[in-house]
Amino acid sequence: MLRRPAAVLALCLVGLLLPQTPTATAATEARQRATPQVQVTSWSSYADFKAGTRRGLKLGRGSVSLLKPKRRTIAGRSYDAGTWTSPWATPGFGATALIPTWEATTPGKSLVRVEVRGRAADGTTGSWDTVADWSRLNKRLPRTTHSGQADDLGRVSVDTWYATSSVASWQVRVTLLRPAGTTQPVSLERVGAVASVDAAAARPTSQPGPGVGTVLPVPTYSQMVHSGHYPQWGGGGEAWCSATSTAMVLAYYGIAPAPAGIAPGHVDAAVDYTAKMVYDHGYDGTGNWAFNTAYAATLVAGDSYVTRMRDLREAEDYIVAGVPLVVSIAFGRNQLTGAPISMSNGHLLVIVGFEPDGDVVVNDPAGATNAAVRRVYDRAQFERIWIAASGGTAYVIRNS
Repeated sequence: MLRRPAAVLALCLVGLLLPQTPTATAATEARQRATPQVQVTSWSSYADFKAGTRRGLKLGRGSVSLLKPKRRTIAGRSYDAGTWTSPWATPGFGATALIPTWEATTPGKSLVRVEVRGRAADGTTGSWDTVADWSRLNKRLPRTTHSGQADDLGRVSVDTWYATSSVASWQVRVTLLRPAGTTQPVSLERVGAVASVDAAAARPTSQPGPGVGTVLPVPTYSQMVHSGHYPQWGGGGEAWCSATSTAMVLAYYGIAPAPAGIAPGHVDAAVDYTAKMVYDHGYDGTGNWAFNTAYAATLVAGDSYVTRMRDLREAEDYIVAGVPLVVSIAFGRNQLTGAPISMSNGHLLVIVGFEPDGDVVVNDPAGATNAAVRRVYDRAQFERIWIAASGGTAYVIRNS
């Protein structure tokens, strides 16, 4: 889809999430390359969740779920609710943005509410700001983000929390909700965020590394062949670049859920279905970064989260590990040679590999047909517009 440009994004976890590279040496090199201005933090294990604060929840192996919930009213509806609050995450720098992501099980009419808050270097603590109400099935309450909520330390803009100046630490809080009196097994399996400082300043083009000559066999889907489809989910065409990119990565892993609710005869119906499953009713679009990874997390066996990267050299490690990346770019006229569209103020596509000379091989869903989706872009041009537009934002979706 065509998406607003975004500055820096954020997440915090108990340990840097790195691609599963073939050797320990490669992983060590990746850690050494990681800029101190980006830190991903997440909580997903028994020990991680135990380190947080629980209210009305019980610990499981790699999850928390409702045990003794309290009644809570949201939008005039009554829910049984329990909350998990993370420890304070301290990135080691003044973060200017956070992007939270999560993996949750939300059967029936259950959902999760995700909130964040920051703390300044002087100890001032901001208010809890609601980033999203999310559910896989989108029943009872619409899946939505809550832009605004400006306070003295920050504000919410769709999937990103922006600090007024910077914060020294942050927390995330997740509330598990199910209709009052029901027994739906809602649970949280992982939550985190990527914390960062704006990294859009110009820098030298990265040198090609171990990913050169590797191209992953990711199927090609065009967003444009869906133009006019399902106006209630954005209407297809230029609006569906994110959903189409997510569908391509899932198809690469052999994941093609039955397209429930999609009319028979739709070409590549998985794209329409993905748009339905990631649509953000607050943003009115399918390009919510966290909603795409949260949906993918319900289907894959591995991690699914949003991160940022310093350059394409870091992206190569994922390609070597067999992990394609959905990345967020923006560009003006003559800034991306060979692109199927002349310009975009926000676009997502899939990095699938690298040419022997280091140029980037992509599945660009803006191609007019499936056959026109595979493209090769100049490394310097592509890296420049990726970093400048979104600070190197990428969806990491792994099935392992």
